[in-house]
Amino acid sequence: MDISTIELPLPAKASIIHRVSGFILFFSVAFMLTALAESLESAESFANLTNAFDNGIVKFIAWGILSALGYHFVAGVKHLLMDMGIGETKEGGHTGAIITLVLGAIVILLAGVWVW
Repeated sequence: MDISTIELPLPAKASIIHRVSGFILFFSVAFMLTALAESLESAESFANLTNAFDNGIVKFIAWGILSALGYHFVAGVKHLLMDMGIGETKEGGHTGAIITLVLGAIVILLAGVWVW
């Protein structure tokens, strides 16, 4: 069986992206806690951290974390709505996946505008 030939439905792709964003958030906690500890250490360390955000790599990492957080939030709201019985049908799942992907893309673009 060749898995690369299988075409997943749109709700499955949206669900996989939701899981990947949760995975990214789990591992980004170390980066976020390090930045928080650095910012709270002293005024000088806060200034150093602020200056670090002028670096493109740091901005890219921050944008990645915000993107994962934004998409995970949007998809999480969709799952909460489904838990309440909204969009549980096959058509509702497809519509919900489209809305999730569009809103997730908007949130990712807005995070990029905010970071840069």
